Amino acid sequence: MKFENSLAFACALDKKDPLKDYRKLFHIPKVNGKEAVYLCGNSLGLQPKSVEKHLKIELEDWKNLGVEGHLHGKNPWLYYHHFFSKSISKLVGAKESEVVVMNQLTVNLNLMLISFYRPEGKRNKILIEANEFPSDYYAIEQQIKLHGLNPKDCIVEVMPRKGEVTLRTEDIISKIAEHKNELALVMLSAVNYYTGQLFEIKKIADVCCEHKITFGVDLAHAIGNVELKLHEWNVDFATWCSYKYLNSGPGGVSGVFVHEYHAKNFSLPRLAGWWGNDEKTRFEMRKHFVPQPGAAGWQISNAPVLSMAAHKASLEIFDKAGMKALRKKSELLTGYLEFLLKSEIRNQKSDFKIITPSEKEERGCQLSIQTKKNGRKLFDKITKAGVIADWREPDVIRIAPVPLYNSFEDIWKFANILLTA
Repeated sequence: MKFENSLAFACALDKKDPLKDYRKLFHIPKVNGKEAVYLCGNSLGLQPKSVEKHLKIELEDWKNLGVEGHLHGKNPWLYYHHFFSKSISKLVGAKESEVVVMNQLTVNLNLMLISFYRPEGKRNKILIEANEFPSDYYAIEQQIKLHGLNPKDCIVEVMPRKGEVTLRTEDIISKIAEHKNELALVMLSAVNYYTGQLFEIKKIADVCCEHKITFGVDLAHAIGNVELKLHEWNVDFATWCSYKYLNSGPGGVSGVFVHEYHAKNFSLPRLAGWWGNDEKTRFEMRKHFVPQPGAAGWQISNAPVLSMAAHKASLEIFDKAGMKALRKKSELLTGYLEFLLKSEIRNQKSDFKIITPSEKEERGCQLSIQTKKNGRKLFDKITKAGVIADWREPDVIRIAPVPLYNSFEDIWKFANILLTA
């Protein structure tokens, strides 16, 4: 499509947008009495208007039924995690038995590492990005220590080439091959939180399979953002949060994927709790843990129903919209933002550059804008002008045009505000 830098053009795109009505399903924050240009869905997605209704259902059942809500509520709490299997399996490209909704992201990452980081002899290392999200790094570092090993000896970092910001797939693969006899695990984010780079997960998974190395993926910035096929790609395990692109509220419930190759392997070590026990015998209060088959066997505690109610509301919207349609609009939205910003860069008047890959196959909906000078001051200016975005030290403004609720008019307004700030 040939883009134009005008409000009229942006509004024309909105008029033709088949997903335009989904914006009406969300509460848009206001700044100075006007709807904000909200471009921060990569940190916290907006609240679906249906959340209140879903929460009220559970609150009413709690009020009127008490403990009986576990079996006799409108959505019986005893089986609440089952309500998400179909929706989540579609979002991550999995079988329903391979996914379960539970806990929070880093809790789940630690649970997965207990099972899938199994150092043995020389194979005791974990490969990660050099610029991985700190929470993931902390979890990996401490898991290594739990095995009595030294993180300095066991963490292999893959870094961008000199003068580059993003990673090349061939460099990741080369690093895996270099350490193939030492790696117990490769652990990567599908989309890098800082640069917005989308990695070629299938190619990396193929190499891990070839060398019999376990491969785990953090989907925090990928689920609800890009199309995923975890089962087909032979990823061993994955985990994610729901408060970013899945719009399920601050600290929203997480989920995990465990490939069916492992999900019925009851010999895998894991931390156990009664909610992961076989549902048929859970309330017989037996002493010994018998895990459910599938990812559900990694559950520990019963479902946080009120948090899950918000998640349920959001996933109903994804079920209706569909990831293919959302991804198609996302590519167009992000492409339009890139066009508007690069027009300024080509004029050589700009104090910033885009560090997110330009190829649509290598990014989701995020563009990371690296400022050359006075970046924080620029960010504060656009915030006062009604933009809600995200600042990352030392010099990056992260922008996420989310296809469910952002419009092309949002994108044009943002670019106009940024370029005149």
